[in-house]
Amino acid sequence: MPKCGKSSSGWVIIFDPAALEKQAAELEIRMQQPGFWSDQSAAAGLSADYRRAKRRLERFRATASEVGDSEAMVEMAREAVASHGLETEADFLDETFQALENTLAQLEQLEEERLFRGEYDEGDAVLTIHPGAGGTESQDWAEMLLRMYLRWADRRGFSTEINEATAGDEAGLKSATVTVHGENAYGLLSSERGVHRLVRISPFDAAKRRHTSFAAVEVSPLVEEEATAEIDEKELRIETYRASGAGGQHVNKTDSAVRITHILTGVVAQCQNERSQLSNKNTAMKLLKSKLIELKERQRAEEMEKERGELAEIAWGSQIRSYVLAPYQMIKDHRTGHETGNAQAVLDGGIDKFIHQYLVFKAAKG
Repeated sequence: MPKCGKSSSGWVIIFDPAALEKQAAELEIRMQQPGFWSDQSAAAGLSADYRRAKRRLERFRATASEVGDSEAMVEMAREAVASHGLETEADFLDETFQALENTLAQLEQLEEERLFRGEYDEGDAVLTIHPGAGGTESQDWAEMLLRMYLRWADRRGFSTEINEATAGDEAGLKSATVTVHGENAYGLLSSERGVHRLVRISPFDAAKRRHTSFAAVEVSPLVEEEATAEIDEKELRIETYRASGAGGQHVNKTDSAVRITHILTGVVAQCQNERSQLSNKNTAMKLLKSKLIELKERQRAEEMEKERGELAEIAWGSQIRSYVLAPYQMIKDHRTGHETGNAQAVLDGGIDKFIHQYLVFKAAKG
């Protein structure tokens, strides 16, 4: 974590506002050139880059102001404690600590942005959850994970769209796919890719025994249609089926759900939340292309790790995190070692610390 300091401190250099200002100015000049909109696709990309640079610069300035205010409050707190003692200034100290926590959270988000290096990190994401073996137990765990990610996205100010959620036999979900729209959504959520393990007293077991359940999380970048290659329909198996939500709470129930399987790779995408079969098919095709891009990126990363003689930290199917709810409460990430005893807060969407720790860990590996 960068240190909080005045304008000459290290964290200002790390975040480099001068470079952001230069980038925004150069993009603005290019946008004012005659014929800028003659190439709609290129113009849209540059406009998005400009808006992103301006937003980051605004966030930096707001955080810099908060850092200054926090430093002033800390100095006032020190003087108050020295003059009157700790107990008489408890309320003021609580306010100061809260301000510091808010500032540190803002700094962490700024730090995250410099850790994104992938081609698709800044864009939207497609998140898919599959329960492991274990029937109702794992299917219920899959729904718990879906709830966790939806709450996390809401906390970040992201919008979400559930493309598909197939109800379990007794409870939970057999599968779920959700699109997450927001800046750096893919860069953030890609840290969640892998197998998540739950240990708890089963609510479905009359004997109240402990059960271990698994669910796999896939994350793909949502890419624009122009950026994806066409797929030969001969390589696809397209099926239609009746949609079924979990008690009607996730998706529209229609007779027009579409499942598309890419035969060569076995990658599957499905959609059931649209009103027409054609709309479901178009959305499923877009999701499929996103998953195929993610597969290609993952295979490339695995090849690079093989060349370096390293074992992939997040090979598909690996267990990345354990959620223990009984006999004690502990959630631990097996890649970074980060853990917390406040399990309910995490299940309610408080996963930012886990994401941040993994991004720092990944950047340190190079």
